[in-house]
Amino acid sequence: MRFDTILIANRGEIALRIIRTARTLGLTTIAVFTDADAAAPHVAAADRAFRIGTGPVGDSYLNADRLLAAARDSGAQAIHPGYGFLSENTGFAEAVAQAGLVLIGPSPEAMRIMGDKAAARVAMIASDVPCLPGYEGPDQSDEALMQAAERIGYPVMVKAAAGGGGRGMRLAETAEEMHAALASARSEATAAFGSDTLILECALTEARHVEIQIIGDAHGTVLHLGERDCSVQRRHQKIIEEAPCPVLTEDQRARMGAAAVAAAQSVDYTGAGTVEFLLDGDGSFYFLEMNTRLQVEHPVTECVTGLDLVELQIAVAQGAPLPLAQADVQITGHAIEARLYAEVPANGFLPATGPVHRWHPAEGDGLRIDAGITEGQQISSYYDPMLAKVVAHGPDRDTALRRLQHGIAETVLLGCETNAAFLADVLAQPAFVTGEATTGLLAQAYPEGFTAAPPEPQEVAIAASLLLQDRRDRMATRAGGIDADLLGWSGAPLAPTSLRLRCGGELHEVKLRVCGQVWQAALGEAAFHIHLTQCGEQTVAEIDGARRSIHAHLGAGRVWLASKAGQRVFDEVASYDTAQSIETSGQVVAPMPGVVLNIECKQGDRVAAGDILLVMEAMKMQHRIVAPISGQVAQIGVTAGQQLDAGTEIAEITPDVDQGK
Repeated sequence: MRFDTILIANRGEIALRIIRTARTLGLTTIAVFTDADAAAPHVAAADRAFRIGTGPVGDSYLNADRLLAAARDSGAQAIHPGYGFLSENTGFAEAVAQAGLVLIGPSPEAMRIMGDKAAARVAMIASDVPCLPGYEGPDQSDEALMQAAERIGYPVMVKAAAGGGGRGMRLAETAEEMHAALASARSEATAAFGSDTLILECALTEARHVEIQIIGDAHGTVLHLGERDCSVQRRHQKIIEEAPCPVLTEDQRARMGAAAVAAAQSVDYTGAGTVEFLLDGDGSFYFLEMNTRLQVEHPVTECVTGLDLVELQIAVAQGAPLPLAQADVQITGHAIEARLYAEVPANGFLPATGPVHRWHPAEGDGLRIDAGITEGQQISSYYDPMLAKVVAHGPDRDTALRRLQHGIAETVLLGCETNAAFLADVLAQPAFVTGEATTGLLAQAYPEGFTAAPPEPQEVAIAASLLLQDRRDRMATRAGGIDADLLGWSGAPLAPTSLRLRCGGELHEVKLRVCGQVWQAALGEAAFHIHLTQCGEQTVAEIDGARRSIHAHLGAGRVWLASKAGQRVFDEVASYDTAQSIETSGQVVAPMPGVVLNIECKQGDRVAAGDILLVMEAMKMQHRIVAPISGQVAQIGVTAGQQLDAGTEIAEITPDVDQGK
């Protein structure tokens, strides 16, 4: 079982994470890539890299034949699947074994049982692991599932039996919502996992999501490495995770750890895995599922235990016994992780695509940033929108939280839109600060969604000054031979330049006058004197005598400006936008790049505001595109299976004559 070359059947930050540990162990690493991520840093970091497709996951990272061919051609003896993609695919695990290769993960049989939520529930009930009331029967008819939901009692969680990562999950609060929940969960499950089998569970909407990290070897030893609290979730996807859980007692930790070990032992588990539980307010806990792979949030466990989980995975896969006993596992301090996503919080957190103009991860004591991006890279719609994980460790929770808040504020990503401002806001929520967050936190804190605070006048003034100074400098370069000290000089006062900038949907008017190298900027009653100089990759802005270093990127009438709220994007506009808004015009456009899965209406249909027009898939999630107004569908401009860019016109609705009255 010994091997010296590993093919990493994944991409992004997890591929880089595996490469780092493999390199310290003296192992050769093989990366795989597509045309869409040929410039990604994991490709350059590996010893060698093999192309496996153009971009779509079905023809690349989910294509077992291409991955196995890359392993054969590279001489790899082992494959590390990371997380996502084929990491929990039983067929892939079997194919790896049949090819004479080692899969750095559990056996196909353990993966089969735990990867099927229905089979896992049966196994856990047989092993006396606490489970929520639910349904995992073979009858998958709507009638059987509706009857089961009535027996369980609403609210009910509908789950894809083969699912994970929040896909194929829907909450039904009432019987009226159940039919739609079943249909959408089935559709998403089929698209994501190739199976429409569902299970039902009683929904605990105010519980904590607590999971236990386990590791098992081929010699019968299974250890638990403490817990992680993953309660802060949106659409059943984790956003912030921490270790240890702020409210778990030593007795609960011991009982939950023992239940996790029993769950793993029931399937002769080897390798790293996670047993997930719901922790109710009364201290009761219930089995949710087992993830038979490394988790996205494994760094917080590494921070508080001092263990390298990838190193343990590799050692176990090579047949070595675990180098520690349960008594050796010690939890030290506290760690919190936040996931930086490419998404648009102000637009329902839809996935975002775009370039990475600037990428400067924060630095500081106790900070660890696992990322898979680099400057110049294009964020694609083909893959999961997670870009990086910002992790902070400290001697206590308060210290870890302060360090994480610093890490989010000081991490610079200009270009593709992210959820950085949202993360900063969540970390400041009183319920999170005090350690009282449950799975209901985000719904309670953001019932109307999230919109970042508008830019401060000083930020608008800096953006306007950057635009005009860049324009002046480029004109001077084309003219040639003009001394820098003469730029902006005039024998008579110059008339101010009026500049209109749009940021976050709001328009800002700035009047600027240059005096030598100083810009005088006025926004209403606010006025600033700004002197800009370049210092390496940063711009030093001296504003009314106070200096600050800023990160900015300029291009074609647009300024990306780093902010404590992530980034501000300012677009120059020639005049005030008096056009009818898209929300009332009847024009429906694609809110993000993606593929049209199915169209729910046709030309001539009458629709009401909120009716589903079509379903798109982007970054492995399904998104319903709804009518913004009531009226008649004048035209449908797309077809099922079509790949759309953001902004592509989907449909045109002729509004009712009394629309908006």
